Amino acid sequence: MSTYPDNLKYAATHEWVRLEEDGTATVGISNHAQDALGDIVFVELPEVGATIHAKDEVAVVESVKAASDLYMPIDAEIVEGNAELEDAPEKVNQSAFEEGWIVKINILDDSQIAGLLDAT
Repeated sequence: MSTYPDNLKYAATHEWVRLEEDGTATVGISNHAQDALGDIVFVELPEVGATIHAKDEVAVVESVKAASDLYMPIDAEIVEGNAELEDAPEKVNQSAFEEGWIVKINILDDSQIAGLLDAT
């Protein structure tokens, strides 16, 4: 059974959001999502500076099983993609909540955080 860290917020589609001390946020996928995908072999990241609205595609993750779209849980501007995933996409499988993060964002509408799920 997957565990979900208490310091994150979650979308029903298994993306997570971690609020950072500098006012940005980090977005990734849950252990459940990476496990369902299987061995991840490629991650297509969005362009830095792109504005992505809640529920719009933010990235594509390809595994040995299938390709899957990842959706932005909240309105955001992309400030960084996890460049380490270009050479080591398996980090999403190995460390979904830490080293396997997908993007860092500026949140465009703070009120949307309240609509996300907590760990319970």
